Amino acid sequence: MRPALTFALILTLAGPVGAAAADGDAILGLWATEPGGRGGQAHVEITRDGDGYTGRIVWLEEPNYPADDPSGLGGQPKTDLENPDPDLQDRPIIGLTIVEGFHAAGPAKWVDGTIYDPENGKTYSCKAKLKGDVLRVRGYIGVSLLGRTTEWTRVEAGR
Repeated sequence: MRPALTFALILTLAGPVGAAAADGDAILGLWATEPGGRGGQAHVEITRDGDGYTGRIVWLEEPNYPADDPSGLGGQPKTDLENPDPDLQDRPIIGLTIVEGFHAAGPAKWVDGTIYDPENGKTYSCKAKLKGDVLRVRGYIGVSLLGRTTEWTRVEAGR
Protein backbone atom coordinates (compact mmCIF):
# COMPACT_ATOMS: atom_id res chain seq x y z
CA MET A 1 0.00 0.00 0.00
CA ARG A 2 2.86 2.36 0.65
CA PRO A 3 3.88 2.75 -3.04
CA ALA A 4 0.26 3.48 -3.99
CA LEU A 5 0.02 6.14 -1.27
CA THR A 6 3.30 7.71 -2.38
CA PHE A 7 2.14 7.74 -6.01
CA ALA A 8 -1.19 9.35 -5.02
CA LEU A 9 0.66 12.00 -3.03
CA ILE A 10 2.95 12.77 -5.99
CA LEU A 11 -0.06 13.13 -8.30
CA THR A 12 -1.78 15.42 -5.82
CA LEU A 13 1.27 17.68 -5.55
CA ALA A 14 2.01 17.64 -9.29
CA GLY A 15 -1.53 18.70 -10.20
CA PRO A 16 -1.23 22.34 -9.09
CA VAL A 17 2.26 22.63 -10.61
CA GLY A 18 1.01 21.33 -13.95
CA ALA A 19 -1.96 23.69 -13.78
CA ALA A 20 0.30 26.66 -13.02
CA ALA A 21 2.46 25.85 -16.05
CA ALA A 22 -0.62 25.57 -18.25
CA ASP A 23 -1.97 28.89 -16.95
CA GLY A 24 1.47 30.45 -17.47
CA ASP A 25 1.44 29.41 -21.12
CA ALA A 26 -1.42 31.87 -21.78
CA ILE A 27 1.33 34.45 -22.39
CA LEU A 28 2.73 32.47 -25.32
CA GLY A 29 2.26 33.90 -28.79
CA LEU A 30 2.61 37.04 -30.82
CA TRP A 31 1.88 40.46 -29.28
CA ALA A 32 1.61 43.91 -30.87
CA THR A 33 3.07 46.72 -28.78
CA GLU A 34 1.32 50.07 -28.50
CA PRO A 35 1.75 52.25 -31.59
CA GLY A 36 4.23 55.10 -31.34
CA GLY A 37 7.82 55.45 -30.38
CA ARG A 38 10.65 56.01 -32.79
CA GLY A 39 10.30 52.61 -34.43
CA GLY A 40 6.53 52.59 -34.62
CA GLN A 41 4.71 49.50 -33.53
CA ALA A 42 6.52 46.19 -32.98
CA HIS A 43 5.47 42.57 -32.68
CA VAL A 44 6.98 40.58 -29.83
CA GLU A 45 6.90 36.79 -29.86
CA ILE A 46 6.81 35.28 -26.37
CA THR A 47 8.06 31.72 -26.04
CA ARG A 48 8.77 29.31 -23.21
CA ASP A 49 12.37 29.31 -21.98
CA GLY A 50 12.80 26.45 -19.51
CA ASP A 51 10.38 27.24 -16.69
CA GLY A 52 10.14 30.90 -17.70
CA TYR A 53 9.18 33.05 -20.67
CA THR A 54 11.18 35.16 -23.11
CA GLY A 55 10.08 37.65 -25.76
CA ARG A 56 11.86 38.91 -28.86
CA ILE A 57 11.00 41.46 -31.51
CA VAL A 58 10.01 39.70 -34.73
CA TRP A 59 8.50 42.61 -36.70
CA LEU A 60 8.83 46.40 -36.81
CA GLU A 61 6.44 48.81 -38.48
CA GLU A 62 9.49 50.83 -39.54
CA PRO A 63 12.34 48.28 -39.79
CA ASN A 64 14.82 50.63 -41.49
CA TYR A 65 16.22 54.03 -40.65
CA PRO A 66 14.45 56.82 -42.58
CA ALA A 67 16.13 58.08 -45.77
CA ASP A 68 16.90 61.42 -44.11
CA ASP A 69 18.50 59.84 -41.00
CA PRO A 70 20.95 62.44 -39.59
CA SER A 71 23.57 59.80 -38.75
CA GLY A 72 23.74 58.62 -42.36
CA LEU A 73 22.08 55.24 -41.76
CA GLY A 74 19.13 55.93 -44.08
CA GLY A 75 17.61 52.77 -45.54
CA GLN A 76 19.62 50.39 -43.35
CA PRO A 77 17.96 48.00 -40.85
CA LYS A 78 17.59 49.50 -37.37
CA THR A 79 20.14 48.43 -34.78
CA ASP A 80 20.51 48.72 -31.01
CA LEU A 81 22.28 52.09 -31.21
CA GLU A 82 21.18 53.25 -27.74
CA ASN A 83 22.74 50.27 -25.98
CA PRO A 84 25.33 51.49 -23.44
CA ASP A 85 27.67 48.66 -24.50
CA PRO A 86 29.36 49.74 -27.79
CA ASP A 87 29.90 46.07 -28.69
CA LEU A 88 26.10 45.54 -28.78
CA GLN A 89 25.12 48.65 -30.73
CA ASP A 90 25.22 46.89 -34.10
CA ARG A 91 22.70 44.19 -33.07
CA PRO A 92 19.60 44.26 -35.30
CA ILE A 93 16.41 45.29 -33.51
CA ILE A 94 14.48 42.57 -35.33
CA GLY A 95 15.39 39.39 -33.46
CA LEU A 96 16.40 41.27 -30.31
CA THR A 97 15.31 39.68 -27.02
CA ILE A 98 13.58 42.36 -24.96
CA VAL A 99 11.68 40.33 -22.33
CA GLU A 100 13.39 37.74 -20.12
CA GLY A 101 12.83 35.82 -16.92
CA PHE A 102 9.04 35.95 -16.59
CA HIS A 103 7.59 33.28 -14.30
CA ALA A 104 3.92 32.49 -13.81
CA ALA A 105 2.62 33.81 -10.51
CA GLY A 106 -0.99 32.70 -10.68
CA PRO A 107 -3.73 32.86 -13.24
CA ALA A 108 -2.86 35.36 -15.99
CA LYS A 109 0.00 36.92 -14.01
CA TRP A 110 3.81 36.90 -14.58
CA VAL A 111 6.56 38.35 -12.41
CA ASP A 112 10.34 38.52 -11.93
CA GLY A 113 11.05 39.47 -15.51
CA THR A 114 13.06 42.21 -17.15
CA ILE A 115 12.26 44.31 -20.19
CA TYR A 116 14.82 46.04 -22.38
CA ASP A 117 13.87 49.29 -24.12
CA PRO A 118 15.94 49.66 -27.30
CA GLU A 119 14.81 53.30 -27.59
CA ASN A 120 16.87 54.29 -24.55
CA GLY A 121 19.15 51.28 -23.99
CA LYS A 122 17.84 50.63 -20.47
CA THR A 123 16.63 47.43 -18.81
CA TYR A 124 13.83 47.52 -16.24
CA SER A 125 12.22 45.06 -13.85
CA CYS A 126 8.98 43.85 -15.35
CA LYS A 127 5.72 42.09 -14.60
CA ALA A 128 2.67 41.40 -16.73
CA LYS A 129 -1.02 40.66 -16.37
CA LEU A 130 -3.35 39.24 -19.02
CA LYS A 131 -6.91 40.52 -19.38
CA GLY A 132 -8.63 38.90 -22.35
CA ASP A 133 -6.42 39.52 -25.39
CA VAL A 134 -4.60 42.44 -23.75
CA LEU A 135 -1.28 41.92 -21.98
CA ARG A 136 -0.54 44.75 -19.55
CA VAL A 137 3.26 44.96 -19.33
CA ARG A 138 4.71 47.07 -16.51
CA GLY A 139 8.36 48.09 -16.53
CA TYR A 140 9.71 49.67 -13.35
CA ILE A 141 12.75 50.60 -11.29
CA GLY A 142 12.85 49.24 -7.74
CA VAL A 143 9.14 49.10 -6.87
CA SER A 144 6.36 48.80 -9.41
CA LEU A 145 4.90 52.15 -8.31
CA LEU A 146 7.83 53.78 -10.11
CA GLY A 147 7.13 52.57 -13.60
CA ARG A 148 5.07 52.61 -16.75
CA THR A 149 2.48 50.20 -18.11
CA THR A 150 1.92 49.53 -21.78
CA GLU A 151 -0.78 47.38 -23.31
CA TRP A 152 0.11 44.77 -25.89
CA THR A 153 -2.61 43.12 -27.96
CA ARG A 154 -2.57 39.56 -29.22
CA VAL A 155 -1.82 39.24 -32.93
CA GLU A 156 -3.89 36.60 -34.67
CA ALA A 157 -2.06 34.06 -36.82
CA GLY A 158 -1.58 35.22 -40.40
CA ARG A 159 -1.58 38.96 -39.60
